[in-house]
Amino acid sequence: MNLPTGKHPLIVIVGPTAVGKTSASIELAKRFMGEVVSADSRLLYRGMDIGTAKPTLAERCGIPHHLVDVAHPDENWSLALYQREAYRVIDDILSRNKLPFLVGGTGQYIRSIIEGWQIPPQKPDYDLRDALNHWADEIGAEALYERLKAIDADVAVNMDYRNVRRVVRALEVIFKTGERFSDLRRKQQCPYQPVILGIERPREELYERIDQRIEIMLTQGWVDEVKFLLAKGYPPDMPTFSAIGYGEVIQFLQDKLTFEEAMRAIKRNTRTFVRRQANWFKPDDPRITWFPADDDLVNQMESEIRRRINE
Repeated sequence: MNLPTGKHPLIVIVGPTAVGKTSASIELAKRFMGEVVSADSRLLYRGMDIGTAKPTLAERCGIPHHLVDVAHPDENWSLALYQREAYRVIDDILSRNKLPFLVGGTGQYIRSIIEGWQIPPQKPDYDLRDALNHWADEIGAEALYERLKAIDADVAVNMDYRNVRRVVRALEVIFKTGERFSDLRRKQQCPYQPVILGIERPREELYERIDQRIEIMLTQGWVDEVKFLLAKGYPPDMPTFSAIGYGEVIQFLQDKLTFEEAMRAIKRNTRTFVRRQANWFKPDDPRITWFPADDDLVNQMESEIRRRINE
């Protein structure tokens, strides 16, 4: 397609886990000869497929998907690295006169692109980081998170306390600079013209979809996927295993949880995650045009995209 002059459009599709972003974005990319750029922190890692609901090659219908399967599970992809790679990929798509679709539920990734965040250029302090990790071991992940929340509630509100690596990183920056992490995360003008489309479902319907998906994932190979990763030598306390479900499956494999207990925990934690996602994608955000996930979803989104990019 011929893109308009001026700032190039970037189609951004957001919404909670299991709302239907993947299928909608693939169909829209087909209609616009576009390419998908993942904004999901869980899809970065090779071998973590079932537990992340990663679309298969067949499900992608030949649509190029970027920033999927780009790292080993024990690699650390910082927000700054994601942002840099996302900019590179988006610019490459635009250079080929294709339309980029930024799709995902990781709010920090989305906002870093559409708001042009300038990530704090703080070099790692490994001694301080080791001390903070030791502190986390002593008081527990949730207590460490509460310390961060007391210092910088704005950055803590969108974090999962179980993601100790992110909590430690925020505290490390705060202690090194003497400033709140959220204050250091300055913004600049977005290099694109974002068209932000949200997909929504009634909460109970969404929870039902989540429960069904988790049950299918657990009965169709998720446990074997985790066994395989552990057998390859990846440690159970690897930060990447903080993704919802992997820790619970590991506890099942260690006989700390029954299968049913693990399943219930994954469902409960996923619902909590969905509520936290709402902090990033608010219904009253004037930048987001919301669409109900009904039978006419893709047609409605297509019409809105055509209207916006031709304004």
